[in-house]
Amino acid sequence: MKNRIAELRKNRHMTQQDLADLLGVTRQTIISLEGGRYNPSIILAFKLARMFDMHIEDIFIYGEDEP
Repeated sequence: MKNRIAELRKNRHMTQQDLADLLGVTRQTIISLEGGRYNPSIILAFKLARMFDMHIEDIFIYGEDEP
């Protein structure tokens, strides 16, 4: 699943570590999320949406051809 996390984070002048600290996850989690190698739990997705003041669907892009 694609996402806009890196773009949103950079627009707010945040490092990966800054975002990780605010969310209570590791920097590795943020790296994996941004790289599309990890799909977040629904709780983490909601935390990200709340942090960026957006809807989950505006952050995560789900393709219909994805499993």
